[in-house]
Order: sequence, then structure tokens, then C-alpha cells
Amino acid sequence: MAVHKKLLAAIVLATIIIVTAPRPSCQETIQVINQLSSNILIVHCASDDDDLDAHAVAINATCAWSFRPIHIGGATLFWCRLAVEDKRLSFVAYDQARRLASNYPDWLVRDDGLHGQRGTFREFIKTWNRI
Repeated sequence: MAVHKKLLAAIVLATIIIVTAPRPSCQETIQVINQLSSNILIVHCASDDDDLDAHAVAINATCAWSFRPIHIGGATLFWCRLAVEDKRLSFVAYDQARRLASNYPDWLVRDDGLHGQRGTFREFIKTWNRI
């Protein structure tokens, strides 16, 4: 019985160490890159906890932010609204629940709409909405 208690105590201690240990490599960085041919892009991104405010992003410039996702049972979610002249577009920029499935660290905003990019892989995501 004493061996089981010692084993249980060791497992509990190991779990506490793993859960509370700092995770320096767990920081995420998201970039929204203006690749429009001739317009300043308005980018407004937010999560439930953080409003990153609206930013005017020049052609070939980037709006970027870094954060640490919630790790245990977390659901970090960032969404963005984009605007240029008479066009609008909104999208989920980061969804912790779908991290491996569909998130991109780089979002390219082009004349035809939004593209997600990871490394050299690029995917067309969404077209502009006209208002």
C-alpha cells in the first residue's frame, strides 16, 4: 500500500511540474500582410480578452502581434476585420481548438481576397464582400 501512495504522490508531483512549467516556445505570432496593389488596408483584430485596435497598414507592410495561447482546456481565438475602400472581409486569424487543422501564421491580403500562408504553402481563403 505504501508503494502505491508513493507512486501516486510522484505522479501528482510530476503533473504539477509539467502543468506549471514555463513554455518559452509556445508563443504564437500572427501577421496580416497588405499585398494590395494600391490601397491602405484597415486591420482590426481582437480576442475575448484583447482588442488590438484598428491599424492602417500601408502597401507591403505588416500588422503583427504575438501572444501565448491558453494551454489547459484553453480556447484562444482571434478574429480580424479588414476594410479597404468599399470592400470588407472578416475571418478567424487564430483558433486554438483548430490549431493544427487550419491556422496560418501569415495572412496575405490581396486584391482578390484573403490567402493563408504557412512557409511556402499558400491557400486562397475568402473573397472580399462589397458594401
